[in-house]
Amino acid sequence: MTLDPQIAARLKRNADGLFTAVVQERGSGDVLMVAWMDDAALARTLETREATYYSRSRAEQWIKGATSGHTQYVHSVRLDCDGDTVLLTVDQVGAACHTGDHSCFDADVLLSPDAN
Repeated sequence: MTLDPQIAARLKRNADGLFTAVVQERGSGDVLMVAWMDDAALARTLETREATYYSRSRAEQWIKGATSGHTQYVHSVRLDCDGDTVLLTVDQVGAACHTGDHSCFDADVLLSPDAN
C-alpha cells in the first residue's frame, strides 16, 4: 500500500520518517492513546480503516488489536495544521492501553479538573 502523493507531500516527519498519531474515541471524545505512524501505516489505515501504527521498539508496523482483539475501527483521519500529527477518530473494542485500561491516560492524573 502506498500513500497518496498529495497526502505524503503535506506530512512533516521526524528524522526516522515518523509522525505522531493521536487516537480519539468516537462518541465520548476521550483521547485513548498516542502512537507513531510511518507513511505505510497511514496508507494501510486509510485503505482498510483498521488502525495501523509503527512500533519504534520492534521497527515494524502493527495493527491495533491483531493479537489482543482490542481493535480500532477508524471513522476519520485528520491532519493537523502543522502537518506533523494525525488525529484518528475510532470505535474502540476492548482496552486501548496495553495495561488493560480503557485509555492510556487513565492511570496518572497530574492535575484534576477544577471544581469551579
